[in-house]
Amino acid sequence: MHRILIVFGLTTAVMLFIFNSADWYANKSALPRYCENSAQAVAIVEEILTSPTPGEGEKRRPYIIAAKLIFLVPREEDETMPDYLVRLRSRISQSCGVAF
Repeated sequence: MHRILIVFGLTTAVMLFIFNSADWYANKSALPRYCENSAQAVAIVEEILTSPTPGEGEKRRPYIIAAKLIFLVPREEDETMPDYLVRLRSRISQSCGVAF
């Protein structure tokens, strides 16, 4: 029983470290990259989530970069698209230190 508690405690500590590190990376490194063209990135995210063929005939790079935002700030269950976009804008604004 003692060994199980040790393994459980170590696993919990490792998981907390991983989640905290991922959150730190998103806030300090990944999200600030979107400060320059945040409005464009949010518009592309909206297009990715709503269009059946996003970026058709366009360069792929801006769409790939904007798609990372969906990973960094995932849409919550039963969250409407306008609410998600507002939350996404506020998260980027928080990270950049400015409102847009």
